Amino acid sequence: MMEESKLTRFQRRYLMDRVKRGDTLPLQCHPTSSREPAPAVSAFSLPVCPPRRLPAKPHLRPAEVCQAGDAYTREKFKPRARRDLEKEKQRLQNILATGKDVVEHKVKQILVQTKEEEIPEPDRFEELVNEIQERREFLAEMEALGQGKKYQRIVLTEISQKMREMEIIDKKRSEEMREIMTKDFPGGNKSDPHD
Repeated sequence: MMEESKLTRFQRRYLMDRVKRGDTLPLQCHPTSSREPAPAVSAFSLPVCPPRRLPAKPHLRPAEVCQAGDAYTREKFKPRARRDLEKEKQRLQNILATGKDVVEHKVKQILVQTKEEEIPEPDRFEELVNEIQERREFLAEMEALGQGKKYQRIVLTEISQKMREMEIIDKKRSEEMREIMTKDFPGGNKSDPHD
């Protein structure tokens, strides 16, 4: 490395002597003489402290010195006001779900619960109509893909079962309507023979 650094023989010899003695290397190596020129004193310069020599071995501090500092003292526990963890969980769930920190009042929650209870269950008859429609659409898709024969028997059987269930529901409803009509109008639907 010294050969590549373009140093003169004097500079190389000077640096090797410093290394052999264990001294630190100088920041500047003057090319021609062994004496270092005195630094030019300027009017604005501060007094220069001599560089502190580092020890050859690392210096380890004794345990007493380390323990004397504040590194091993513990802070006293100061209790804080307790949080309601359930409210905190609910708030974080709202933040993750909606991306906003929404504060909901209990009154609003009660209103939402009552509205949910008021929603009637979908009519079974309507569900059956929707299921039959879904099966017809499925069968049409399979026929378009050339798989109609494979599924036709199964789908038609399911449709006939749904139709049978719809007939039973229809009979029950018509009987209920007849009972209601006979209770409301005890004479029935008899028309006046004189008209």
